[in-house]
Amino acid sequence: MQGQTQSISFDGREIRLTTGRYAPQASGSVLVECGDTAVLIAVTRSSSREGVDFLPLTCDYEERLYAAGRIPGSFMRRENRPPERAILTARLIDRPMRPLFPSWMHDDIQIVATCLSLDERVPPDVLAVTGASFATLIAKIPFYGPMATVRVGLLGDDFILNPSYREIERSDLDLVVAGTPDGVVMVEAGANQLAEQDVIEAIDFGYEAVGELIKAQQNILKAIGIECVPPEEHSEDPTVFNYLEQECSSSISATIAQFGGIKDQRDAQLDLIKAQVSEKINALKEEDSVRLAVSNNSKILGNSYKNVVKKIMRNLITDTEKRVDGRSLDEIRSITSAVGILPKRVHGSSLFQRGLTQVLSTATLGTPSDAQEMDDLNPTTEKTYLHHYNFPPYSVGETRPMRSPGRREIGHGVLAERAIGPVLPDKENFPYVLRVVSEVLSSNGSTSMAAVCSGTLALMDAGVPLKAPVSGAAMGLIKEGDKISILTDIQGIEDFLGDMDFKVAGTEKGITALQMDMKITGLEMSTIAQAINKARPARIHILEKMLEAIDKPREILSPHAPRLLSFRIDSELIGTVIGPGGRTIKGITERTNTKIDIEDGGIVTIASHDGAAAEEAQRIIEGLTRRVTEGEIFQGAVTRIIPIGAFVEILPGKEGMIHISQLSEARVEKVDDVVKVGDHVTVRVREIDNRGRINLTLRGVPQDNVHHSSVVEKLGSNSFELGKR
Repeated sequence: MQGQTQSISFDGREIRLTTGRYAPQASGSVLVECGDTAVLIAVTRSSSREGVDFLPLTCDYEERLYAAGRIPGSFMRRENRPPERAILTARLIDRPMRPLFPSWMHDDIQIVATCLSLDERVPPDVLAVTGASFATLIAKIPFYGPMATVRVGLLGDDFILNPSYREIERSDLDLVVAGTPDGVVMVEAGANQLAEQDVIEAIDFGYEAVGELIKAQQNILKAIGIECVPPEEHSEDPTVFNYLEQECSSSISATIAQFGGIKDQRDAQLDLIKAQVSEKINALKEEDSVRLAVSNNSKILGNSYKNVVKKIMRNLITDTEKRVDGRSLDEIRSITSAVGILPKRVHGSSLFQRGLTQVLSTATLGTPSDAQEMDDLNPTTEKTYLHHYNFPPYSVGETRPMRSPGRREIGHGVLAERAIGPVLPDKENFPYVLRVVSEVLSSNGSTSMAAVCSGTLALMDAGVPLKAPVSGAAMGLIKEGDKISILTDIQGIEDFLGDMDFKVAGTEKGITALQMDMKITGLEMSTIAQAINKARPARIHILEKMLEAIDKPREILSPHAPRLLSFRIDSELIGTVIGPGGRTIKGITERTNTKIDIEDGGIVTIASHDGAAAEEAQRIIEGLTRRVTEGEIFQGAVTRIIPIGAFVEILPGKEGMIHISQLSEARVEKVDDVVKVGDHVTVRVREIDNRGRINLTLRGVPQDNVHHSSVVEKLGSNSFELGKR
């Protein structure tokens, strides 16, 4: 159990890699430590299963709350289904790892990263991704590595590497870059409307740091006796491919020319060509090499046919700069959009369609108590903007059982969250919790960017005062040798035959989100910069089409949306509003039929469908928290009488007592000889005792010079009603 620990000095920090000590039965494992963060990555390879002709790669990221010294809050007090952030980290591992395995690799491979200890200054996700590369190389699994990953933040004008959680919250950029010696292989980013050039410089800055980690991995592997060599290339028997290319090329090309822009007819005709050539092969002599190859491998015909179609379509683009559907490389499909398509029971709705991709989005306004509580290792404890993405089977004309959202659906929803998040109104100005649901009704490429567009429209239809509308476009790539073709607004077939899926979302001002995935082992910075710059005119064009449906957020909320009143009180007086055992606030909510939330900082939010009821609750709370001073004069109602005096409500929820001796200049035998319950009287604050009790007097108070205290007027600058902006 000794193991070996090697250190990497990186950006003023020490990263420690321990091998040979943990998980001895895994194919390869490494414990990656930086500060007090520790992540164990174990990679296991098992032999391929019969009939599998793809890479069955599984990436899991496991969070253990003991890593932060916490016990799970679930009923069973143990970790259950992975939280959303853990699923996103698993995807973060998968996306740069998958394209780096050779195409002939069909063995089962599982990567499990477990966060064992958490230092809030060192987020574990990028360590897990780099560790996955290192563990795979230790396991001697064929792999085009090393691969490394870093996070880049932007504070002021300075880029910083691997920022802490707090720095990420303050940063205008949260960028994750993964790369190999061949170039960048994955990008994931959220940004605060940054200019394209700033984002390009950030990716370049991150890739330079990736290069340092790659060299460090190579040096450590050499020190422990493992040589980094590229996997051997396994060339498949070209017999079937060559036969299909000779027999089908002309008919496939004719089909593309005739039906390229009509997906269902194109696919049906391509299936017919495949069936016809299959019959031809079956009619060949039994000893024919093509028939023997198909007989020995049931999947070789389908795979070879796909490769022939792929080659023809890629050549069409690189040779003629025309795409399958006849568009030029930078041409966007036709766009239509509409808002308010559902009844106003739904607070906001929209339909966005680009080509055959169609997404319906709805926006729902909730109260602060609707925020999602996050039970994971991230220090952020709640989420107030939720964007959920659903991809039903009918959207691609298929049938399959409906299940809970998968990793892809969760990932696409969070990508839309990142894209729209920077333009949401400040919490103090618009304290609603927002939920957008994007239903993919039809899919033919880039549904995640369509979810961004339709989500923006739904929020505007709901009356959410966005700082700016957001649109998104997906860029593709065909790379043949030194020839590079960048495609704008890729559709499904171009995603299948291409080398890159690069999603860019943002406002007219700048970028708010990026997500780039590769099918090749790396991409040069010059090509990435070209793709980002080409995405801008596409985003602006899409945005102009969106704004034809609604050009600004509605000024009136749906009548079925809750109305919120928000104002600030002295945080020291929160306990006064809540009362012993919560009795005071419960009494206010029952009296006014409202929902009240109070934050630690003193922001009070009142939700109600009745504006007058919300205002009454506000008056009561402001009355409870209003500081009364001696000598002030109030008019109020007598609420109760006791033998020694009478109680008067001088402010909503705040009472003072008039002692019997203060009712009149003359002697008073019985209190109700002077005042009765329900009487409105004018009183002066005589004193406030050391226990905070308010003592009043009627003696010497001029009844014709009433100072009617208006708390709402006095605190108006700190209060506002939402729903009428």
